[in-house]
Amino acid sequence: MGFYGMYLDPTYMVIFVVTLIISLGAQMYVKSAYGKWSKVPNSNNLTGLQVGQILLQRTGLGVTYQAAYGKGVQFQGIGGQLTDHYDPSKHVVGLSQGVATQASVASMAIVAHELGHAQQHAQHSPLIAMRNFLVPAVRFSPMLSYALIFMGLIFNITGLFYLGILVFGLMVLFSIITLPVEIDASRRGIKLLNEAGLMVNTSDAQGSKNVLTAAATTYIAAAITAVLQLLYYLSIANRRR
Repeated sequence: MGFYGMYLDPTYMVIFVVTLIISLGAQMYVKSAYGKWSKVPNSNNLTGLQVGQILLQRTGLGVTYQAAYGKGVQFQGIGGQLTDHYDPSKHVVGLSQGVATQASVASMAIVAHELGHAQQHAQHSPLIAMRNFLVPAVRFSPMLSYALIFMGLIFNITGLFYLGILVFGLMVLFSIITLPVEIDASRRGIKLLNEAGLMVNTSDAQGSKNVLTAAATTYIAAAITAVLQLLYYLSIANRRR
């Protein structure tokens, strides 16, 4: 089966449509949740940056992190929207302008989630350690795996095709491991907010849960997409025997 033929494969088209719907649905859910709760002030009227600083102070996370790495967690402004992240290599929580400067429920939840990652790092969570171990490999695995798979199909070189599937499997493994890591970070974030006394009313609790649940769906969508693609490539390998 050649390169052109694979794109006409009905199975491939079904998988493409299904994964596209799942991915777009997850993105719409995230944008809807963020759009709603970024307009609702949190009870303490604290910006995302202020929430982050308070969580480090009141929960003991700052002390724990300092003891683990000899330095504290730093906050850094970054561009874009919903680009917030925790960088374990630099011990930095990157906050988009909207999250850092707005006193919203969404900002509070997002900062707490990223500090949940910092807590995972400080406590040496096995899952986040495994994910971080795979990061260098998955930076190149998507393009490399596709190139190997397509070249194996075009030139009918079975070894290249199977090698491509193996490399692609690293990305699938990364996606699967990422899911519980992200869910755990949200769980930790909610717990940090409660410990710091920032989860005051129903709006705080409901909005935070809604925003973080929506964010989790993007990782679920990514994992499903990766697994379905892997199963498709394996089905091609089975047909070529």
